[in-house]
Amino acid sequence: MARTGRPKAELILTDDERSALEEWVRRRSTPQAWALRCRIVLACASGASNKDVAEQVGSTPHAVGRWRSRFVEHRIAGLGDLPRSGGPRTVTDEQVAEVIRRTLESTPADATHWSTRGMAAASGLSQSTVSRIWRTFGLQPHRTESFKLSTDPFFVEKVHDVVGLYLDPPERALVFCVDEKSQIQALDRSQPVLPMMAGTPQRLTHDYVRAGTTTLFAALDIATGRVIGSLHRRHRAEEFRKFLATVDREVPDGLDVHLVLENYATHKTPAIRKWLLAHPRFHLHFTPTGSSWLNLVERWFAELTGKRIRRGVDTSVQALEADIRAWIATWNDNPRPYVWTKTADEILERLAGYLNRIPDSGHQELFKKSCWRGRGSQMLMVATCTVAS
Repeated sequence: MARTGRPKAELILTDDERSALEEWVRRRSTPQAWALRCRIVLACASGASNKDVAEQVGSTPHAVGRWRSRFVEHRIAGLGDLPRSGGPRTVTDEQVAEVIRRTLESTPADATHWSTRGMAAASGLSQSTVSRIWRTFGLQPHRTESFKLSTDPFFVEKVHDVVGLYLDPPERALVFCVDEKSQIQALDRSQPVLPMMAGTPQRLTHDYVRAGTTTLFAALDIATGRVIGSLHRRHRAEEFRKFLATVDREVPDGLDVHLVLENYATHKTPAIRKWLLAHPRFHLHFTPTGSSWLNLVERWFAELTGKRIRRGVDTSVQALEADIRAWIATWNDNPRPYVWTKTADEILERLAGYLNRIPDSGHQELFKKSCWRGRGSQMLMVATCTVAS
């Protein structure tokens, strides 16, 4: 007589259960352990044996039998992990809530922010417990980040203008991001630099000798990443006009030139306006006040600073300028453009959500007025309503 083995529990799915399990299996964000349990239950519902299901999903018959019986008894809730054994909790929910409240809403008497030791002493918990609570809820009192909200009354219009150039540049035209990196210091260390060795980083003296400063005018081509650079000892309107002339010579005739630049006074002097009238193919697009993050050349300046200037050693301004020119030439041998991905509406929507978190910032009314001046954008109205709510 054939052996039938232990009879397996009958598993029948409802339409809602099957739909939920199949959705979890398809979803990429589903944890792998949960997705495997869902696949086991779906395969068991077809009437297959535990051994066949195990081979199909890449598990073991014992695991398949466990999740089959758990589902039959508790349905979908049975697919979760049961509470593990161990000692009882020693920290209550009220104590956790009190630590979070103190961290967010108060400061210690002897410091500007809480430390794990200070919070442990104030709350009566251990330092490791405070540290675990902070990690769980993403609290980092020791860290700060800087920010600045633009007060430009034409913020929305300028964001649409600049981002529109990045995402949809005009035909037969080049778009450049332009700015000055002023007061670049030629610094010579007071003692020789000690080179890096195994187990020891490069060492530089903390003090230095200043040899003078220079200013770099740079124009970043957003399409190719190529940079047009010009070095001057000063950064007045006269030097900026000379730089515009350099850009004019570098760009082929017949192409318009669109410049994205910041609201620096030297960009708007009568001499510059006169030069622009004599060169009608140049078009200036100003970023909002306090919004240098919209200018892609700032990202390139960060590359220059990190890779050349910060740890550079120059005994004279001439040596510094020669090094910067060489670095720009090397960059232009293999330029890498920066790709802008955010639309203007996405930027404004995120700003609206941020302002909603700081209702006393004083910027809501300004942003509301600026949004209503935008033309034909439904997203701006949505953002305005979010801020005003």
